[in-house]
Amino acid sequence: MFPEYDVIVVGAGHAGCEAAAAAANLGSKVLLVTMNMQTIAQMSCNPAMGGIAKGQIVREIDAMGGYSGIVTDLSMIQFRMLNLSKGPAMWSPRAQNDRMLFAATWREMLEKTPNVDFYQDMVRSLIIRDGRACGVVTGLGHEIPSKSVVITSGTFLNGIIHIGEKQFGGGRVAEKAATGITEQLVEHGFESDRLKTGTPPRIDGRSLDYSKMEEQKGDEEIVGFSYTDTKKPTEQRSCWITYTSQKVHDILKTGFDRSPMYAGRIEGVGPRYCPSIEDKINRFAERERHQLFVEPEGWNTVEIYVNGFSTSLPEEVQYAALRQVPGFENVRIFRPGYAIEYDFFPPTQLNHTLETKLISNLFFAGQINGTTGYEEAACQGLMAGINAHQKAKELEPVILKRSDAYIGVLIDDLISKGTEEPYRMFTSRAEFRTILRQDNADLRLTELSYRLGLASQDRMDKVISKREGVEKIKDILKEISLDPTETDGFLAENNSAPLPQKQKAIQVLLRPNISLEGMMAGLPKIKEALTGFTEAIIEQADIQIKYNVYIEKEKELVKRMNQLEDLLIPESFDYNKITSLSNEALQKFKKIKPRTLGQASRISGVNPSDVQILMVYMGR
Repeated sequence: MFPEYDVIVVGAGHAGCEAAAAAANLGSKVLLVTMNMQTIAQMSCNPAMGGIAKGQIVREIDAMGGYSGIVTDLSMIQFRMLNLSKGPAMWSPRAQNDRMLFAATWREMLEKTPNVDFYQDMVRSLIIRDGRACGVVTGLGHEIPSKSVVITSGTFLNGIIHIGEKQFGGGRVAEKAATGITEQLVEHGFESDRLKTGTPPRIDGRSLDYSKMEEQKGDEEIVGFSYTDTKKPTEQRSCWITYTSQKVHDILKTGFDRSPMYAGRIEGVGPRYCPSIEDKINRFAERERHQLFVEPEGWNTVEIYVNGFSTSLPEEVQYAALRQVPGFENVRIFRPGYAIEYDFFPPTQLNHTLETKLISNLFFAGQINGTTGYEEAACQGLMAGINAHQKAKELEPVILKRSDAYIGVLIDDLISKGTEEPYRMFTSRAEFRTILRQDNADLRLTELSYRLGLASQDRMDKVISKREGVEKIKDILKEISLDPTETDGFLAENNSAPLPQKQKAIQVLLRPNISLEGMMAGLPKIKEALTGFTEAIIEQADIQIKYNVYIEKEKELVKRMNQLEDLLIPESFDYNKITSLSNEALQKFKKIKPRTLGQASRISGVNPSDVQILMVYMGR
């Protein structure tokens, strides 16, 4: 009934969709197996993509030829560029999306992708022969052969849903959990554990009084996520902000004795940076109120997502507390909030390709690796799909370094440090964030994607044009001289001191409060010289010129770090021979088996002296 596939992807969430698209676009014959064809690319939690650091990831996925950026642009109902008051390394795009349109667009794009087949069934076990994944066995008993397997199970592995004192099996509300895979992998020597995540109640927007809330509109200019010419919306929907109060907190506390989290019914650890409302009240007892974001779920629905009110308290407590929130006095609930706990496999059991160390040709991506968030899952799916294809076709693996992309930071963090709580990406996790900006992901990654066969010639041509345009602008600004008479008014308007003498335009641009866009608006000579360049090229030239000193410093740090990354540790290296290592370092090295000295230096609990000792022994 089934042919042998190059890649089987188990699960069709954000990780699974990107994995299937990447492997198929590279030329692999792919089967995407999902328990429900109607929930492909479901936004299980909030209907939004991007945000701090996450927006950078989506742009990197797009530069690598993934679909998330395109789908987000085609289904957005609001766009905002966050952190514009800070430097460009912190700028982060975020979109509010139409939940149903997002999923429908993803499915449509996958169905139009050659080499992708679909099958609806639960995968209950893997076919493993001689330490290698060779296919899957489904709930209906079908054995489907393949050269590699990517598991993107999300929250479905032995998932349990909690609402107050009620609990029942499920991977999402109204969807059954997946069983069999955890038990089989544990038998093969894998270590598994439990994590928890939660979601807020969904409510009827017709029951809200928006006059009591603060309106949050989208940006006038919609930049979007994809570097392709995707169609952007011509109008946007507003979000709204309101707040909890001490009265809300007091009502919520009445349900704490029936909370699955505090009663000990939940074993898994929840996300530190996206806590439930009861967790916020407990951890931040001194705060009298917490911010809530009232987010529409689409263009043509009244359903509202209450961002910031994630909870697993009893339904009647959720309802009573919400009615005390300004604007929510007459609220009607569509679905209560709930918590879900599920199996994951500590990611130190993986290589940087996301292939497991214990079973070859088996790849993990997404929440099975302990991450939380659509963007974190999608980028892992992309890299797992690429490397599953490479392995199936006996090609070289593709690994992004920490200096290449936030994707590289995320995967290296997981593999080197592991995680004991749901991992979420932040700009602070990246030591080279001045280089890893959202505006230059295309310049950083498209060439690699093009060489692999994911990025089209058109994408590559755009990158070349952008790079050449930036250099031309730099050359033009180095040539143009500005004298005091033509700049005094402009500089005064921008709170900048007058020029003492003639100065090159590029030097004027280095001043605080001066931007290239501002110079074009206030200095006719500059506007005339730069007419014809696109906004993206002008912005990129502005950033590269103004932040050149910081960018060059980071590039120097990258060079120094890469010296350690280039020192490979043989897989057969015997750490037991090094008697002078600390006990913790010895245990971590033996467990994680770092690929390079650079990775060894980033393992939690490993000291610089341990790395120096390791370097000496490797030299011998």
